[in-house]
Amino acid sequence: MPKNLTTVLAAVVVGAAGLALTSGTHAAAATDDTPGYSVQAITVDVKVGPADEQSCRVDADLYLPDGASATHKVPAILTTNGFGGNKADGNQSAIGKGFVQQGYAVISYSGLGFGHTNCKITMDDPDWDGKAGKGMVDVFAGTRPYLTEGSSTPHFLRNISLQKPGDPRLGMIGGSYGGQIQYAVAEQDPRVDTIIPIITWNDLTYSLAPGNVAKKEWVDLFFGDGIVSGVQTANQDPETLRVCPNFVDQACIGAIALNTQGYPDAGTVALAKHASVASYVKRIKIPTLLVQGQKDTLFNLNEAVATYRSLQAQQTPVKMIWQSWGHSDSTPVPGELDFGAKSLRDSYLGNRLLDWMNHYVKGVSSASTGPNFEYYRDWVKYDTSAAKAGTAVGAAYARSSTVSWDPNHTLYFTGGHELTPTRSAAVASSASYANAPGAPTSYSETSGVEGSQVNLPPSDAPGTFVSFTTDPLSAPADVVGSPKVTLKLSTPTAGYTQIGGPSGQLVLFAKIYDIAPDGSKVLKNRLIAPMRVADTNKLVTVRLPGIVHRFATGHRIQVAIAASDAAYAGNTLVQPVAVMSGPDSGSTLGLPVVGQLTFQ
Repeated sequence: MPKNLTTVLAAVVVGAAGLALTSGTHAAAATDDTPGYSVQAITVDVKVGPADEQSCRVDADLYLPDGASATHKVPAILTTNGFGGNKADGNQSAIGKGFVQQGYAVISYSGLGFGHTNCKITMDDPDWDGKAGKGMVDVFAGTRPYLTEGSSTPHFLRNISLQKPGDPRLGMIGGSYGGQIQYAVAEQDPRVDTIIPIITWNDLTYSLAPGNVAKKEWVDLFFGDGIVSGVQTANQDPETLRVCPNFVDQACIGAIALNTQGYPDAGTVALAKHASVASYVKRIKIPTLLVQGQKDTLFNLNEAVATYRSLQAQQTPVKMIWQSWGHSDSTPVPGELDFGAKSLRDSYLGNRLLDWMNHYVKGVSSASTGPNFEYYRDWVKYDTSAAKAGTAVGAAYARSSTVSWDPNHTLYFTGGHELTPTRSAAVASSASYANAPGAPTSYSETSGVEGSQVNLPPSDAPGTFVSFTTDPLSAPADVVGSPKVTLKLSTPTAGYTQIGGPSGQLVLFAKIYDIAPDGSKVLKNRLIAPMRVADTNKLVTVRLPGIVHRFATGHRIQVAIAASDAAYAGNTLVQPVAVMSGPDSGSTLGLPVVGQLTFQ
């Protein structure tokens, strides 16, 4: 570890920003005078680590409905914060209130490294965060004591419904960092009956370095938030700021590698994969409702689909929702979801989440678990008035028994800059570009501030990208799923520099624009796909983040290949590139279209 590690990290941190289902500031919860329930601040001592070698004190809030007792027992909900949050931030308290009002006991706790919970951030690793969560399940089971604020007398919960001794009726819910933790707990604790992971990851290596290209802005925000959280609560355990501030040491090494090399080192890959459900999904056997956000450049739809497919393949009960909002824009559309509403029944997804828990935790067989797959469509109009939005928004959701994902229409690169739906009509040619030395020349987003004035329109500098465009559409085309770009490249220098390893490999960025008749363009949700090309002599396949988008009549579909992007790492050398087109080139765009794809 370099001696100036803290200084290096401080240099890469661009500021602290909430990365997940988090908002507000930390404050010790007092008894709530709202009729119907109470809230009490508690602490719980747990053992974590591969061999239970470390003790951590967990900071939590306990929500209990009035009347819960040893003779009137209630089911339980366990939840924890998104990255940078704590047990009592705005969303955590809203989840607590939303479910306690529906007759559930709720424990909302601060994850390791956040709030007043000590020990370092381990990225939701099952051996650390997973075991901490398992300890909180013990509290609901009545087998682990907790302390109330200002008291040293241990207490035990005796008012939770049990399926058998030590096994509470319990579900977990939470977003982002508070979503992945559910897998980490469930894979080792069969007492968890069901989980609802919201806007979280499948494989953290893909999340932070898709295509082996670092998301530099998101990485900086991630580590900035973690360090700030540690500094704010350093009085709880000053040791957490030693060497790697508030993170396990390998996380800091990884942050430096991502920012200097532009790709993760082997140790960081190992850390990220051990903390990802992709590595242990075979041990997830309980009903899972995946909720992923369309407006999310951190954990995009591809993450949820990868988890869904793995769970479905092993016959784990699973359903999936693609909601409108995510990390890039955390505001739900009117009526979609509002944990802070008077009741969860007042929002469309609130009903879905509550019914799911009622079915699998309370055991209410008549509570519907909903369609296998549904997704929000922003082109469907509905009544957004306060009185109607909670039910009317359902019309904007499409429902299906199967997941729309893989391309079913192919467009062929033709001539210098066009796309054609007919292979035989494709004309052999090429289009060339090169990255400029120094600063990036393409812009997609300023990560984490979607919708603010900081974000500029997406752009590409001439000469540093190529694009291929269809004729105007003769009817609307609904793209639902993950597009795929296949490229035949000619690279006069990359063929030599790639021999030296990732640092010399060509980096490119693929994206799809919606081009209006007036020439204006939209990059849907600012989603792009980077790729570090290991061998430019072979066809290159790039899978783009999933989208739900209607290309209107008269609009054109354009695929662009760019040399750089301001939010990501890029080429370290100037790399001239030609993209080959024609019937035998292999260069194509695959689109997952619901319905037909026709052109004027």
